[in-house]
Amino acid sequence: MHTDTERCVRAVRSKDARFDGWFFTAVLTTGIYCRPSCPVVPPKPENMVFHPSAAACQQAGFRACKRCRPDTSPGSPEWNQRADLTARAMRLIADGVVDREGVPGLAARLGYSTRQIERQLLAELGAGPLALARAQRARTARLLIETTRLPMAEVAFAAGFSSVRTFNDTVREVFALTPGELRTRAPKSCAAGAPGGALALRLPFRTPFNPDNVFGHLAATAVPGVEEWRQGAYRRTLRLPYGHGIVSLAPTPDHIACRLVLGDLRDLPVAISRCRRLLDLDADPAAVDAHLRTDPVLAPLVDKAPGRRVPRTVDEAEFAVRAVLGQQVSTAAARTHAARLVTAHGDRVDDPEGGLTHLFPTPEALASVDPATLAMPRTRRATLTTLVRHLADGSLALGVDSDWPATRARLLALPGFGPWTADVIALRALGDPDAFLPTDLGIRRAAQSLGLPSTPAALTARAAGWRPWRAYAVQYLWATDDHPINFLPV
Repeated sequence: MHTDTERCVRAVRSKDARFDGWFFTAVLTTGIYCRPSCPVVPPKPENMVFHPSAAACQQAGFRACKRCRPDTSPGSPEWNQRADLTARAMRLIADGVVDREGVPGLAARLGYSTRQIERQLLAELGAGPLALARAQRARTARLLIETTRLPMAEVAFAAGFSSVRTFNDTVREVFALTPGELRTRAPKSCAAGAPGGALALRLPFRTPFNPDNVFGHLAATAVPGVEEWRQGAYRRTLRLPYGHGIVSLAPTPDHIACRLVLGDLRDLPVAISRCRRLLDLDADPAAVDAHLRTDPVLAPLVDKAPGRRVPRTVDEAEFAVRAVLGQQVSTAAARTHAARLVTAHGDRVDDPEGGLTHLFPTPEALASVDPATLAMPRTRRATLTTLVRHLADGSLALGVDSDWPATRARLLALPGFGPWTADVIALRALGDPDAFLPTDLGIRRAAQSLGLPSTPAALTARAAGWRPWRAYAVQYLWATDDHPINFLPV
C-alpha cells in the first residue's frame, strides 16, 4: 500500500487508525516516522515519504515519533493472509527465529538461500531480515524499559541484544532517547508492572473487535491444567524457546490486557507474537467484513456482530493433537481426553495463582507413550500415534512458516485424517484465512437454517464468493448456534 501515495496521504489526513501497521509515514522536515493515525497536525504531502515497515524507516535514518509511538501499532495483516515467501519469513522473524538461529537458520526453514530471502524482503519491505529483527528487538527493549524495574544490562540481553553498547546505540537511534530517559518518561502505572513479577502489557488491535467467539471458543475448549477462564481473563501455560510462561489475556474496549509471567525474559517477543496470533489481533476486520457483507445471507450476521476473529493457537503441534482427540466426539469429551494426556505426560509448572499445573506434552513425549494406555477407540488411537510420530521425527512440520496447501495435503495423506481434521488444523493452527469446514456439523446446521446448501460439495461451491476470507465466514456461521463457543464467558 505504501506505493499508493494518494491513498496514504488521505489516510494520514483523516488520521485513520485502520491503516496503522499497513504503512508508516516518514516526515522529511523533522526526521521522524509516525503511524497514519498520529494525532499531530499532518505535514505537507511533499514532506511525506511512505515506508512499508518500521525497519525501513529506521534504515532510512528516521526515528520513532514520541507522540503516536509507531512501534506499538498492530502488525500488518498482510503477513497473516498470505502464504508466500515474504509472509512466511515475517511470521518466523516475529517468532524470534533470526535472534535464535540467525539469517541462515531462517533460510534453512524456508528452503531458500540467504541471498534470495534478503533480496525478497528488501524489495517488498525496504529492509532485510537483520534490520527487521533489530526493529523487533528495539520494541521489546522499550517494553521492558517501561514496564519493569530491571537493570538496563538485563533488559539489553533479554531483548536479544549482543551487548549493552549495541542496546544503548539502538535505543537512542530509534527513539531519540536514552534508555534512562525512556524509563523516566514512562507513566508510573506502566513502570509499576503487575503483581507477582508479571509483565503488564497492552496488545493493540484494529477495530471493530468482537471478543465473544474468540474468548468463548478458547474458554469452552480449555484443557484443565493447561488453560482456564478466571475473573474475566483467559489464562494458559506457554512452552517457549528458552523456558515456559503463563499468560493472562482479558478483552477491553480498545486493547487486550496481557499479563505475562516468564521463566526467561528472552521469550518476551515470542510470547507476545504467539498471543497476538492466538487472538488474531493483526487481522483487518474492515476488509474482511466488507467482503462478507456482499453476500446477502452473511450480511445480517456481520452487521449484528462485526469484527469476529478466528481463534487460533500458540502451539501448532498441540492443536493438531487436540484436533485428533476431538474427532467425532463432543467438546467435553475432547477436553477429557486431552486432560488425561496432560496429567500423565505434561511437564509440571508452578502457577502463582494456582489454577494451571502443566504444559501440554510435546510430540516427543507422546511418541513414547504405549498406545494400549490410551483410552480411545483403536482407529483414533492409531491416528494419534501416527501423527505424533511424524511430528516427533520431523517428517511433518507444523508452524508459522508452513505452506498451507502443501501441509494440508500432507495431513490428508496420513491414515485417519479426513477433510474435517485437516481443515480445522489449517484454520486454527496454520492460520489459513481461507480454510473452510463444509463437513463440520455446526456449519451444516447453520447452512440449513440460513437456506444455504447443506451438503459439503454444494456448500463449498456456494462459499466460493467468500474467498479469500472463508475462515471468517466460518465464525459467522458458527455464531448462529447457541453453543458456548460463541459467547464470552460470564
